[in-house]
Amino acid sequence: MINVLVVDDHSIIRRGIKQLLQDTPDLRVTGEAENGTEALKLVRENDFQVVLLDISMPGEHGIDVLKKIKELKPTLPVMILSMYPEDQYAMRSLRAGAAGYLNKQGALSQLVAAVRQVAGGKKFISSELAMQLADSLTNGNLEQPHHALSHREFQTLCLIASGKKLSEIAETMALSAKTVSVYRARLLEKMKLKTNAELIHYAITHNLVP
Repeated sequence: MINVLVVDDHSIIRRGIKQLLQDTPDLRVTGEAENGTEALKLVRENDFQVVLLDISMPGEHGIDVLKKIKELKPTLPVMILSMYPEDQYAMRSLRAGAAGYLNKQGALSQLVAAVRQVAGGKKFISSELAMQLADSLTNGNLEQPHHALSHREFQTLCLIASGKKLSEIAETMALSAKTVSVYRARLLEKMKLKTNAELIHYAITHNLVP
């Protein structure tokens, strides 16, 4: 039996995943959490074979939670489920230690196979992401300017592009407004952009806004 921890701040999503997995003979949801703090507590206290982790939750960002889970239990497979498109967070998630990445829009049809695959020690990426990676390699376009950003800089980019004010970004990231301003300055410099308008245009052009 593969015991799964589902981490998502939406109870409807958790219920849907639980129902889907409970209908299979070898999978069951034995833990649920609605934020990173709850997830880490459950990981410390229980033995799960797979964690399904939402990337966007109140409090800590999913990638930060992922890194902490891997510090606690390095061999525990963590599968990222997200509303964000694969080309936004998939490679960052995999580099941070995720066993796979699945967009929620395609989750129902691929989730069972994905959980079984990562529980067996393999990586999982969707066919869509595989095609994107192949196209990028073929076109010599694998590294876009935003790929050079740190996780925090990239998170700042996405939040600015989604229309959030500096104070709202600081609250979302649990940082001071001054620190967020530093991240903004760094990402603008790295991407050779000058204004928020240019940044937002870049994010929309590269499909970084859900």
